[in-house]
Amino acid sequence: MVKKLGFIGLGKTISEKILSEHAARSVSAGEVTVVKVDYVFTHDASGPLLIKQLKELGVSKPHNPKRTIIFIDHVVPSPRKEISNEQSTLRRFAAETGCRFHEAGSGICHQLIAEYYASPGQIIVGTDSHTVTAGALAAFATGMGATDVAVAAALGKTWFRVPETFRVEVNGSLQKGVYAKDIILYLIGLLGADGANYKALEFVGETIDSLSMSERLVLCNMVVEAGAKVGLVPSDNVTKRYLAERGRIEEFREIRSDDDASYERVIKIDATALEPQIACPHSVDNVKPVSEVKGVKVDIVFIGSCTNARLEDLHIAASILKGKQIHPETRLIVTPASKEIYVKAMADGTLRTLIEAGAVITPPGCGLCFG
Repeated sequence: MVKKLGFIGLGKTISEKILSEHAARSVSAGEVTVVKVDYVFTHDASGPLLIKQLKELGVSKPHNPKRTIIFIDHVVPSPRKEISNEQSTLRRFAAETGCRFHEAGSGICHQLIAEYYASPGQIIVGTDSHTVTAGALAAFATGMGATDVAVAAALGKTWFRVPETFRVEVNGSLQKGVYAKDIILYLIGLLGADGANYKALEFVGETIDSLSMSERLVLCNMVVEAGAKVGLVPSDNVTKRYLAERGRIEEFREIRSDDDASYERVIKIDATALEPQIACPHSVDNVKPVSEVKGVKVDIVFIGSCTNARLEDLHIAASILKGKQIHPETRLIVTPASKEIYVKAMADGTLRTLIEAGAVITPPGCGLCFG
């Protein structure tokens, strides 16, 4: 039986529903409330600071170690002893406190959160701006600073101002070669890099309904590039199938905004009119159709990051490159988002195709995105 999200009050958005349930009272946009947190996570770029903050708070271990997750993903493998020592600190802390731990090479934290943890109706906080990725599963997931996340880890709760919501309606069929990345880039170009500061972006419409979970993860991953607090896709049969495949079907909950919910803004996008988009230097909102930059020389191509390094992405790249060679003056670096994706791409021949085309394959992790 499908579990319904319990809350008090009518006419609520997804954000208002999730925050109301975790606050144990009805809350609306603009209110400040304290809420229980389902998962807290950090990684090797900010985890050492989080541990330091916990010690300064006099906290020996998190409120709920089994709901606290540590990842080593930003620097894989470590090139310097200083970084290696900090990663060792994370390993020891996880072992001593019982926190969940994902070793270097397991994958990017945001991908692993989707694979193993996130479910509809949860609140997830992490020490990384792209924590918003998990909103694809209708979880209120957002990034915060190491100090704030340390407090959430220590207490099992945190505070939020309930964000206002922009409803993004996307309808129509995507043309060949146009994907979820093009939808979100177009939206960022429309809103600007700070056009959705502390807003919830809720994606709905027939186009969104047809997107796979991988593509929904792309949408929510990049909402922060417009300043958004969270990105959300209503849970549906796509969500249900994904959770079933991941062995978490019992965590499925049907969550969507009420018909009479109040939105600060409604944005309508015609998917049929979209063409491939690209963010040009030196700002993420400097978005143009790819056709407008035709002829620009490309030195390095990176297929990776928590936005676009899933199996579907690698399949698309391999289908384009099969039987071809990359340009002799261009480098192609491919970094799968997780070990599971890496193994599947190896098993089905995708990595072989990319390597034969001239690509270099690196271990799962953040790769070039972090530097």
